[in-house]
Amino acid sequence: MRMQMENTTKKAKESKPGPRRLLGLPGRLVGNFFFFLKRGRIGLRNSIRRLRRAECDYVFLTLGGSLPERSGPPRRFFQRFLPFPEPPLSMQALNARLWRISQARNVRGVILIFTGFSAGLATLQNVRRSIARLRAAGKEVIVYTPYLNVPNFLVACAADRIIVPEGANFEVLGLRTETLFLKDALQRIGVKVDVLQISPYKTAGNVVGESNMTPEQEAQLNWLLDDRYDQITADMASGRGLDQSALQTIIDQAPFPAAKALEQGLVDHVAYQDELARLLAPEGQEEANFWTWPAARRLLLETVIRRSRRFIGVVSLEGSIVPGPSRQSPVDIPVPFIGGNVAGEETLTGLLRRVEKLPGMAALILHVDSPGGVALPAELIGRQVARLAQKMPVLVYMGNVAASGGYYVAAPGQHIMCQPGTLTGSIGILSGRANTDGLYNMLQVNRTILSRGARAGLYADSGELSVADRTALWDNIVDTYNRFKQAVAEGRNLPFDSLDEICEGRIWTGRQAQEHQLVDSFGDFIDAISQVAEMAGLPAEPAQVSVANFFPAGRNAFTIPQSFPLPQEFLSFLNEGPRQWLDGRSLALMPFTFTRWW
Repeated sequence: MRMQMENTTKKAKESKPGPRRLLGLPGRLVGNFFFFLKRGRIGLRNSIRRLRRAECDYVFLTLGGSLPERSGPPRRFFQRFLPFPEPPLSMQALNARLWRISQARNVRGVILIFTGFSAGLATLQNVRRSIARLRAAGKEVIVYTPYLNVPNFLVACAADRIIVPEGANFEVLGLRTETLFLKDALQRIGVKVDVLQISPYKTAGNVVGESNMTPEQEAQLNWLLDDRYDQITADMASGRGLDQSALQTIIDQAPFPAAKALEQGLVDHVAYQDELARLLAPEGQEEANFWTWPAARRLLLETVIRRSRRFIGVVSLEGSIVPGPSRQSPVDIPVPFIGGNVAGEETLTGLLRRVEKLPGMAALILHVDSPGGVALPAELIGRQVARLAQKMPVLVYMGNVAASGGYYVAAPGQHIMCQPGTLTGSIGILSGRANTDGLYNMLQVNRTILSRGARAGLYADSGELSVADRTALWDNIVDTYNRFKQAVAEGRNLPFDSLDEICEGRIWTGRQAQEHQLVDSFGDFIDAISQVAEMAGLPAEPAQVSVANFFPAGRNAFTIPQSFPLPQEFLSFLNEGPRQWLDGRSLALMPFTFTRWW
């Protein structure tokens, strides 16, 4: 297990519970000594920067990509000398930079250069929250973007000003989702899939079990699209001082060039990046003074912060939930049955057990970004979360998706926080079993099977399900679903008998989930730190709270970005489908369709 502090990195062997801290009076004396040393060093650096008259109008920051919530573990010593690509900028690193800028008195603001986001809606809302926090600290935020699509424009509307080049087009075209149905195609190659689900809203199996969209699936997609479109257009309109219905009318007329976007009040200036220095020059100056981040981190005036001795631990659960250890492919290439990251029950429960023994840990944030997976591992991880919640405050912070099994592990948390655009809920169970006899016959492959026991082939991919087999699978689904609902009823303090109205596989946005009492509040990770610090009796100011990220031992510290040009739905089917759920076992899995919304 490794522990990464917000400003420091410490390592602990897996066999030990974690770093030991001096407690009581000796600990306070040592802490005071090092704090005074730190204050002296920062004071000296600030004095030198003032003498050098290190002042800046704007700091350049480049934003784009997926923006994962937390930074990965530090690279090993030998990895630092190898030509691995730089890790992607995380929200954790971005917030640390913006906080430094907000505290520095020798900088006026930031210019955010957008290169194109591939992040989910909740992540984009996190970036908007970070911009709002920086503006509240008195700093000006300017966005320069050559692309005016949905994600870029949504985030840009949180800034003070938006600048685009002359050749840019306003391409905010709305939201669209597309679903593939493979039942007929599979039957043509001799594969039949039996899908058993506890309700018609548990539509994860529809991709292989249906030929077309069912009424329930269409209704669910529509209420999700409606709410997300309302959130997006409301935030855009508010940021630009427009009426929401007027903005929606403008969107229906897109695309159109930057000049018309300027006339409509959608942007503030039309200029190229090399013209920013003159455009943004303060009164009395010919050009504005810019720093890049590498220069800014050496020249910004610093603020002395005394952090709490007790700390908040952070454990992340990312990817599909499966039995065994977590796995992360060092090269994220979507090869069938092997690609993608998975959250292993063995790894997560072991990590949570070790973390709870750490001295000085006041509370835990469980960061969940998962569409679910196998039901039993989700229940076992949820059980460990419930045990830990009896000893200390546990806040569950949801990322872009925390649904089905992802909600199963979140339900025992004492407080659940997400963004309005988070996808959550999907409380339900399904099972899928493929019969490949037709495929073998088509290929003229003779398969001989010997078995003992009436149901030895229950989870095999051969033979039709008998009535008794189907009943056995159904009884297992019903039992698992009731256990899932019981965990929700106990964790959320809701009556068990009334849960079907909000469960049965229904997926909700975070805003809808709050209306159904499935989440408690909205915010980004900084807000989560403030909330759990209050629960634990720590300082309410996040900058004063020590935060430690915990990772399982052996986790890779780098990945190579995916670039294989195949449709996302097909990749999801290849990576997550046959490998995990066409074997008849009970699953708490969200549909595969919720990947991109623009």
